[in-house]
Amino acid sequence: MGKYLTKAGTLLVAVFSCFITFAQTSVTITGHIQNSQTKERIPAVSVSLKGSGAGTTTDDKGNFKLTTTRQPPFVLVFTSVGFESKEVTVTGTSEINVDLTPGSILGTEVVVSASRVQESILASPVSIEKLNATAIRQIAAPTFYDALPSLKGVETSVQSLTFRGVTTRGFNANGNTRFNQFIDGMDNQAPGLNFSVANIVGPSDLDVATVELLPGASSALYGAGGMNGTLLVTSKSPFEYQGLSVKLQGGVNHVGKKQQSSLGFIPDLSARYAKAFGKFAFKLSVSWLQADDWQANDSTNFNRLMLKTKPGFNHTADPGYDGVNVYGDEINTTFGPTGGALNGVTVSRTGYKEADLVDYRTKNFKGTAAIHYRLTDNTEAILQGNYGSGTTVYTGSDRYSLRNFNIGQYKLEVRGKRFYVRVYTTQERSGEAYNATALGTLLNEAYNPSAKYDNAGNVIGGWFAEYAFVYNTARAGGASDAQAHASARAYADRDRLQPGSAPFNTTKNTITSNYIGFGAGRNGAKFNDKTNLYQYEGMYDFTDHIKVLELQVGGSFRHYSLGSNGTIFADSAGRIGTDEIGGFLQVGKKLVNDRIHLIGSIRYDKNENFDGRATPRIAAVFTVAPQHNIRLSYQTGYRNPTNQDQWIDLPIRANTRLIGGLPAIINDKYHLNTNKGYTQESLAKYQTTGNPADLQQYTFGKFKPETVDAYEIGYKGLIANRLLIDAYYYYDRYKDFLSYLVLIQPGSAGLANPNIFATYVNNPNKVTTQGAALGLDYLMDNWAVSGNFSYNDITKDEGLANSFNSPKYRYNLGLSNRNVYKNIGFNVTYRWQDAFLWNSSFATGNVAAFGTVDAQVSYKLPAVKTIIKLGGSNITNHYYQTSFGNPKVGAVYYLSLTFDEMIK
Repeated sequence: MGKYLTKAGTLLVAVFSCFITFAQTSVTITGHIQNSQTKERIPAVSVSLKGSGAGTTTDDKGNFKLTTTRQPPFVLVFTSVGFESKEVTVTGTSEINVDLTPGSILGTEVVVSASRVQESILASPVSIEKLNATAIRQIAAPTFYDALPSLKGVETSVQSLTFRGVTTRGFNANGNTRFNQFIDGMDNQAPGLNFSVANIVGPSDLDVATVELLPGASSALYGAGGMNGTLLVTSKSPFEYQGLSVKLQGGVNHVGKKQQSSLGFIPDLSARYAKAFGKFAFKLSVSWLQADDWQANDSTNFNRLMLKTKPGFNHTADPGYDGVNVYGDEINTTFGPTGGALNGVTVSRTGYKEADLVDYRTKNFKGTAAIHYRLTDNTEAILQGNYGSGTTVYTGSDRYSLRNFNIGQYKLEVRGKRFYVRVYTTQERSGEAYNATALGTLLNEAYNPSAKYDNAGNVIGGWFAEYAFVYNTARAGGASDAQAHASARAYADRDRLQPGSAPFNTTKNTITSNYIGFGAGRNGAKFNDKTNLYQYEGMYDFTDHIKVLELQVGGSFRHYSLGSNGTIFADSAGRIGTDEIGGFLQVGKKLVNDRIHLIGSIRYDKNENFDGRATPRIAAVFTVAPQHNIRLSYQTGYRNPTNQDQWIDLPIRANTRLIGGLPAIINDKYHLNTNKGYTQESLAKYQTTGNPADLQQYTFGKFKPETVDAYEIGYKGLIANRLLIDAYYYYDRYKDFLSYLVLIQPGSAGLANPNIFATYVNNPNKVTTQGAALGLDYLMDNWAVSGNFSYNDITKDEGLANSFNSPKYRYNLGLSNRNVYKNIGFNVTYRWQDAFLWNSSFATGNVAAFGTVDAQVSYKLPAVKTIIKLGGSNITNHYYQTSFGNPKVGAVYYLSLTFDEMIK
């Protein structure tokens, strides 16, 4: 780590050495700001010098004072939550009095993520969605992150109350590794677990300034990983948003006792304080949430080898029953052949329900501390730390109880009008996280091993032997098949650890305290992840220096340090280090009196384990009429196999491992190149026909990154300043698509006792998708009506399973008014999505169509700077599921009290 800190220090010294302060005559501008309608003075208005980082805010009487070394003429920009921004040209030192108009005008939003420079959302060269601080305050959801599915084309996978995966344009997954998420410029992906950790370490609603979402490929500007979208969350600057904010929110869930007998209470508390002193400013933000989580309780019978459901919901219906959210019953044995012991029937162990194994006492603490210093009018230095910890449940190849999981992100950044240099690190710690499937299996083995062996390796007893003996004895005594199975299971389970009992709790605590593994000195379910990421990056915009075109360049260096002590990765011998480099160039040019805007970008990325890839983007915006633009784009996306895709080596059952796709694991460790595995499909066929010729071995090719060619045409226009229309169509073509593959490798006894491996490979066949979306927003006075419709479809899906996991159709409808009567406002949103098939490494099954209503009513008390909000998500309490194998989601009803010094 020391050499990377040295690099960071050297880089920062070089940056600071670039700034030389020249003594200039200072200019002081004073004035006041008022509401154009009520003529009341407005406090906490941001006053900034356009084109620089200089600025201030108004005091509690609406007065401001700004001192700068820049000489008039220059432009001041006045912005405040709930008011339209305004620019005023300053030509002298006279007092300036400004009227701000309440409300906002559609299409006037400024975005930065589409091109890495400020531009109108109407003129963006690619599709983009945005939430600002005003919209976040009015959302009909407990948090801004819960409101993301209301945006056009956004899909989510809810794994627990605080863990929601986000993506766009299909291929939804629990981890969503094809979707980038950045918090204040820092990659929010957990470097070891390889998924964006929802908003566990992100800002609270009180500290979110903007949320910008780019659907589709965005690797040309944001690097490897942005295959299906990029989300950028920007927190509030302490210069622009000052004062104290406090939010006290309480809620209830588990209404109607559909998952648990008692009503769940959700305290959600947050606070933020920011203050500026001339060139210096700081902020502190904290939040705490605690709740009884949603419970995954699907008892559907699942064939994990073939990844499909089968009849029966318990062992009475199927002696080999394996419930989706029941763990420990994955271990089974087939007694055969037909006519022999148990007549060829497959029998599984008796499992434990998820509610008996995972920690549903969800909690989440988040904290942010930042120091900002304005080196010059144009340059600001930022030292910032984000920390999040808590307990939640996540779905990967199994259900993981992330108990006391924590992650920290710490950065030092210098940014100016046309550049930034950023150094940050992400520190991931698994805490007391454990695997629920491993726990269930080891609980069974603790009271009665599946098989007992003598010194020669012969089976001399155990659970399955006892089961077979009692079954055959009962059958010989005249019992029916069902009666014999019931007697056999009752006897084999006679010493079973009962959930909630003292022996069960003691054994459970022992297993979850030991590191994951089956035998060989490890007999536990706990992870030991201490993985770190170090990132160094910068960008410079040469547009001010090159008048004939727009030019931006940037580069980055990233180092992963994987450390799981062999509990997740193949790192038993020590940490695994991996380096990545990348750089981009973007050129833009406006033609025909700015009616045509052409933009070209290209990025190159190289991971040391793979060949480098270039990802170009070409886009054009045509202004066909004022406030009416047509956009065309060709983009490429690029994704390296994640650290887990490369290096994971995780036992998920006694004879089953999830392994990475690198040759060091596939060939060197598990010899799948010489002792090749059979595919699931061929084994299923062989089990039906008995013909050995039906068994097909899998031959591994070169493991490499996946890419996508993405084409889009779109239109965005504003009619009469009231109706905003946004529509697009896209077509995506994937190459070397990373797919999930299960192989059955003959063991010492051949296929009678095989080794089962789940791994990641490139699909040699074509995968193509297409889709379209339409969004309409109508604004009249304080009334806002919105609606959006999305269509996604996979048009070619050959060969390996690709987990498109997307409803073909989905839509959202909304109606709101910020002040319908005497400071009373409301917001209602209806969301609907079609049924679809969910396919993942954990479970495969159908997800039913559902519609849900979110609503809130608010009352603003300007005199005490407070807003009271009463609301609910899924207010009809119709339980729905976003992804198979995950919990069903019921209603959350909440009441919040928000005090904010910036409320007018």
